[in-house]
Order: sequence, then structure tokens, then C-alpha cells
Amino acid sequence: MFVQVIHGQLTDVAQAHAAMDRWMEELAPEASGWLGTTAGVTADGRFIALARFESAEVARRNSESPAQDKWWHEFSALFSGDAAFSDTEDVTLGLLGDPGAAGFVQIIRGRVTDPDRVRTVMDQHPDEWASFRPDLLGSLFALSDDGGFTSAFYFSSEAEAREGERKEPPEDLKAEVDELNALDAVPPEYFDLSDPWLYSPAST
Repeated sequence: MFVQVIHGQLTDVAQAHAAMDRWMEELAPEASGWLGTTAGVTADGRFIALARFESAEVARRNSESPAQDKWWHEFSALFSGDAAFSDTEDVTLGLLGDPGAAGFVQIIRGRVTDPDRVRTVMDQHPDEWASFRPDLLGSLFALSDDGGFTSAFYFSSEAEAREGERKEPPEDLKAEVDELNALDAVPPEYFDLSDPWLYSPAST
């Protein structure tokens, strides 16, 4: 799988949402290899989108289409500055339920000091996490070779996610969280999407 992350400060949220809906209606049916997009805007106007494709090659072909180029030219005009991009094929999905039914998505971007160790730790205790956080419907973790990462957590609702945050994890999970926090090279940036825009080929 290939994931491209786009983020930047928006000037008009309503227009951006309408443009994303228009992409879904007009361009998605022709976007071969597109697997879905998670997008949204934080309370302070920061936009972020995670577009998933079968491979980097099919994503490149999609970006080169004249229709996609025209759409992006119009959409990018809604940013107050330049949009930032990052992409990777090192993607791990965790499906505990139906992420498409999420009412709240938290996306975290940052950088770690030891990508290989992070991969190992992230693979531990999946059953324990599912039991401890039943509000978590799924997750996505995209990691670059330079240690840059984007993670997305899909929750049934923001209220349940906030309640889950206040729970004290069992010792083995707490040790995992502490180790991951210790591997942060920079303070992570959080994107809380209270109104996530969730798109998938099944919706076309």
C-alpha cells in the first residue's frame, strides 16, 4: 500500500469540503488503484488528508491526469500557504472494527529516532489493545525511512475516545506507550478531526 499525506492551513473549510466531495463524485470513479481517503480540518483550520493507493505507481498515474491536475490547482488555492506532502509505502493497518463508521479521527505526525524499533513495538499486544480500547475501530501507521511518521486512529465517537484517554492502561500496554514516547525525536503534532471526511471506493 502507498499513502500520501497532505496538510496545510485552509482559508475556507466549506469550500474545501465541497471540493473533496466533488473529487469523490467526478474523479474517484476514474482513479484506478485508489483505496480511500481520510481527511478533515482541525478546530484551528489545519487541513490534513491521507490518500491510500495500491502502489506508488498508480498514485503517480492518477496525479498526472489532466482532470486531477485541474482539480488540485483549484483546491490548492484554498490554502493560505503551500501545502506540505509526504508519502511512503511502509504502511501498517490495524482493523478492529469498521473505520468507515468512525465519528472521530485523531491523526498524529512526528519523527522517531529508531524506525525499526517502532515497527517492532507497534506489532505487540494487538489483542490487548482491542480489549482495552473497544472504542478504537482501526488504525493506520505510515513510516518513512527518515523516521517521519503519520498515524491515524479511528474512534466510534469523540466522547468515547476522550473517555478512553482517561483510562489507566495495564502495565504491559503502559510500558509500550512509554517506549514509543521515548522514541520521539520531536514533539508530535496532533490533528483532531471531530468531523472526519471519510471516502472510499464503495461510496462511489
